[in-house]
Amino acid sequence: MVGQKYLSNSYEKNVQYIRDYLDIDKSFDLVHLDLEYAKRKMSLFLVDGFVKDDILHYLMRFLAELKEEDLADDTLKLLLKRYIPYVEIDVEKDLEKAANSVLAGPTALVVEGIDRIIMIDARTYPVRSPAEPDLEKVVRGSRDGYVETIVFNTALTRRKIRDRSLRMEYKSIGRRSKTDVCICYLEDIADQKKVEQLKDHLDQVDTDGLPMAEKTIEEFLSGKTWNPYPTIRYTERPDTAASHLYEGHILIIIDGSPSVMITPATFWHHMQHAEEYRQKPFIGVYLRLVRFLAIFASIFLLPLYYLLSTEMGLLPESLHFIGPKEVGLIPLIFQFLIAEVGVDVLRMAAIHTPSALTTALGLVSAILIGQIAVEVGLFSNEVILYLAAVVMGTFATPSYELSLANRLIRMILLIITAIFGVKGFMIATTLYLLYLIQLKTFYIGYFWPFIPFDFKAMLNVVIRQPVPYANSRPSFLNPQDPDR
Repeated sequence: MVGQKYLSNSYEKNVQYIRDYLDIDKSFDLVHLDLEYAKRKMSLFLVDGFVKDDILHYLMRFLAELKEEDLADDTLKLLLKRYIPYVEIDVEKDLEKAANSVLAGPTALVVEGIDRIIMIDARTYPVRSPAEPDLEKVVRGSRDGYVETIVFNTALTRRKIRDRSLRMEYKSIGRRSKTDVCICYLEDIADQKKVEQLKDHLDQVDTDGLPMAEKTIEEFLSGKTWNPYPTIRYTERPDTAASHLYEGHILIIIDGSPSVMITPATFWHHMQHAEEYRQKPFIGVYLRLVRFLAIFASIFLLPLYYLLSTEMGLLPESLHFIGPKEVGLIPLIFQFLIAEVGVDVLRMAAIHTPSALTTALGLVSAILIGQIAVEVGLFSNEVILYLAAVVMGTFATPSYELSLANRLIRMILLIITAIFGVKGFMIATTLYLLYLIQLKTFYIGYFWPFIPFDFKAMLNVVIRQPVPYANSRPSFLNPQDPDR
């Protein structure tokens, strides 16, 4: 088979092949230990920093106590079942695969006289503690969150779901990076056709590596490269991931990323938050409706305000107070555009500013940019007021990716409205809605259950149902077990 390099009968050739393949002498952290136990030549290949030293020393002590007669018969079986006391142990007959596995963390043990390489998975990675995610905080609820190590993340997920049908299927993606990827789903709930489709998509990912982890995978899976709207939801909360698994969704867990991908995900999934389910149902309904209102205001409020400010005939007499009393030195449309770009600059500055200087940045943005800009006449007070309302709606959006897409659409609607007036606003809004309607997330309508319309499902989207009454799974996922 192409790409395979089987072990030869010569111990020295096998060892030299791995040394040459890994270029052991050119990297200080690649270690080759040339050993001899029970009068047999042995070699250990490992990455310094990936191996638990105490476990490796323990295993080497066991091997050092062996006598020649201990390995006289069926050496491989004796080593695996008696003399290497460790849980995660496997064998490999392909030299190239064994060498690539060493780069991922396991230790390769080459023994003279046997036709297999023993792989000892005694790896460890630098990892931070599973703290609460910054983007998905709740007042009440668990404070654990995913980290950058795939084994930790799968353990956090399984801790929430003690179901024998929970499947964690491993894949390696990236010709050079060989990044570990896990497909996670409940076998007796998830639609097996969707699982196979996702596997096929991942098998078709052809790239050197995944430097941006989940974002690289998303760009291969989403299909429409220039679509600003996210068709995959991200979460850093194990409880959120578990709730989606129970619905029939499929998770993608990628080594090196604290964000777990949830597929498929409609437009409405990006507008939900765990806080709604951490409060009483009535409070959860209120929070969801307020959130929806804030998100839709973040898209349409500025274009609509500009339209009503410039087309006074659209307003009844009682609403003529809408619109700036003093326009300022700059035309209204440019005030909005400058302010929009200014908010993005401040957001990027906040990301790159050390924590100790965030207070100073806040003073600069509030006093120097906001207050002084109004006093000198660059901006009107109404512009600052409505922009602040829109920014709050943007920050109220649970999905960071959705908030960025909405911000871009808001600016496009604003520019079209300024150029073409009422007709421009109506046509641009219609085209925007049609664009969302035709989008697909893994062959499913992005606007489901609004289009195609499903009354019961749409009611569940708008109204946070009490858990005892939420006894059915979303039909668009085609779950094998539709009842909870």
